[in-house]
Amino acid sequence: MTTTASPPPRVRPEAPTDAAARPPRLSARQRLSRFAYRGSPYAYIAPFFLLFALVGLFPLLYTVNVSLFDWDLLSGQDEFVGAGNFVSVLQDDSFWKSIGNTLSIFLLSAIPQLSVALLVAYLLDRGLRAPTFWRMSVLIPFVVTPVATALIFSSAFNEADGLVNNVLNLVGIPDQEWKHDTFLSHIAIATMVNFRWTGYNALILLAAMQAVPRDLYESAAIDGAGPARRFFSITIPSIRPTLIFVIITATIGGLQIFAEPRLFDVSTAGGTGGSDRQFQTTVLYLWELAFFRRDLGEGSAVAILLFVLIVGIGLINFLVSRGIAGGAERADRKARRARRSDSTKGTR
Repeated sequence: MTTTASPPPRVRPEAPTDAAARPPRLSARQRLSRFAYRGSPYAYIAPFFLLFALVGLFPLLYTVNVSLFDWDLLSGQDEFVGAGNFVSVLQDDSFWKSIGNTLSIFLLSAIPQLSVALLVAYLLDRGLRAPTFWRMSVLIPFVVTPVATALIFSSAFNEADGLVNNVLNLVGIPDQEWKHDTFLSHIAIATMVNFRWTGYNALILLAAMQAVPRDLYESAAIDGAGPARRFFSITIPSIRPTLIFVIITATIGGLQIFAEPRLFDVSTAGGTGGSDRQFQTTVLYLWELAFFRRDLGEGSAVAILLFVLIVGIGLINFLVSRGIAGGAERADRKARRARRSDSTKGTR
């Protein structure tokens, strides 16, 4: 007679109690460490946003508030006028003349400035002797204060006995009215701006050029590309983000120009942009409204309109520069594909 062993009874696992189901309680030190780990990135960037809110966002919002009131410099806020300040400014011929002067000086300064800065950066990137000396040399004009630069160039462009007219007289050109002629005054002020900012932009572009891998230049040289082709097909597409940054910052600075026209001819009309406002910029017009006429409401309205203008032109520059750089990059890819196709046909 055989007997079969019965299986052992099945033991059900005990249901976990509430104490076992809950995770272990963290100590105060562990909670502090976890909070520091998760919150430290926000703490690192918080000073920037706090500073921006204090010196950037709050003044902008307060300027919008002031532009809606009839606000005297001495007596303060008077009555709410809404868009009345904007209507008054837009109907003033001096405002539109200042816009035209600002755009003219901006174009005469920004285009040559960025072109020369790009060329200087390319030359410095080619490995000149004593590179530190040349880099410091191009940065010296930026170190000079705007007031000193404006006074020096104002004396040089003096119509009576200025250095520029004396040099022109040597080659048979008569004296020019640098401070009374509209276009000539714009050229003189643009020269001051270019003198001060070209070296600064050149060093920024140089830093971007030095980050471009040298293998690309060597490969292009082996393929037969000359210096000009390497510059437009390799350098420009590679430094596109930095080039866009320089263009936008030059746009913002060029449209906010104040010190150079303010000090260019202080003797006429108290430095408000010439006897006939021939070189009065928009910021100079704003300064006249706020501190000569003591109308902070209209001055704030001009500031808001200038802000909108800067944003609009900055976006246009961004789109155009990105399109130009992207077009150069697409043309370079097309040329590489064509060379690859020719080499493949040759091997066959």
